[in-house]
Amino acid sequence: MKLSTRSSTAVVAVAAVMGIASAASAADSLNVVSWGGAYTKSQIKAYHEPFEAKTGIKINSEDYNGGLAQVRAQVEAGNVTWSLVDAELSDAQIGCDEGILETFDHSILPPAPDGTAATDDFIEGTLHECAIPTIIWSTVVAFDTSKVDAPATIADFFDTEKFPGKRGMRKSPKVNMEWALMADGVPADKVYDVLGTPEGVDRAFAVLDKIKGDTIFWEAGAQPPQMLADGEVVMTSVYNGRVFNAIAVENKPFDIMWDGQVWDLDLWIMPKGAPNKEAAIEFVKFSTDTQRLADQAAWISYGPARKSSVPLIGKHAEAGIEMGPHMPTAPNNFKNALQNDYLFWADNQDELTERFNAWLAS
Repeated sequence: MKLSTRSSTAVVAVAAVMGIASAASAADSLNVVSWGGAYTKSQIKAYHEPFEAKTGIKINSEDYNGGLAQVRAQVEAGNVTWSLVDAELSDAQIGCDEGILETFDHSILPPAPDGTAATDDFIEGTLHECAIPTIIWSTVVAFDTSKVDAPATIADFFDTEKFPGKRGMRKSPKVNMEWALMADGVPADKVYDVLGTPEGVDRAFAVLDKIKGDTIFWEAGAQPPQMLADGEVVMTSVYNGRVFNAIAVENKPFDIMWDGQVWDLDLWIMPKGAPNKEAAIEFVKFSTDTQRLADQAAWISYGPARKSSVPLIGKHAEAGIEMGPHMPTAPNNFKNALQNDYLFWADNQDELTERFNAWLAS
């Protein structure tokens, strides 16, 4: 991980103006890829629309379900059409290691309003050689309050006798493996030690076996709230911002159980050989400044990756709800939280995904 420690407010400001002008003349549009639904809406409102108004550069928004398969295919074919992709940290690490991503110069990022260099303003450890962070988000358990009693611990998610009904889980070993071990009594700070052993992996799958027959697996982030709304499941894993949107904006009878939340980062990555690179860099700089990250938090309950953005978090743009208490990092929500170990998943993702898929098919 490479960090730069110098920044000049005046130089950055001048460079930004000159850079945006040159970028606008070099490109009329950017293809920016993200996860769809309420999350992409938050980006459109906080990033895309104001950037288009400022520069005249059109942002074409595309959706995907995560992973590096499409990025890798474009780079290997020498036909890269995506300028920027919103990715998880483990995928940013893998892509960087494979050499399929561009690197970023952190010194070009805009400082905080008080002049603090971006490298000191982003939460420690979040800036990456090949990725610039935007949000802190988490995977949580959401449940339909009209159909099931409120669960209190992650173990309750796996207890279909005490809490009957179908479950929803992401079609991925990520989070599912960690939750299985936590439900089986492994403390949060020991999860990756246990999961890093063959016995720990077997133990996690043994717990998952208990609810496999009662589980519907989802892939796109918009699916879990819809599965709850349609009555397909009574309890599901879900990205916290997606279910908050269903609760606050759509008035669904859902609630969040924060115990065992697995929190993570999303970041901008740029495929190697991305088109309109200069304009894409200007968009990265614009979308990760203090105000833009605070603006996004007015549309979805994901925490901004810059410290200077946090005091600017206000009410939800549509529902009028104070957003601070609904962030993953709010003290009441963070009591038994687990940070996703992106290095573990960068090293073990392929092997565990292969076994997870074989388990699904068995």
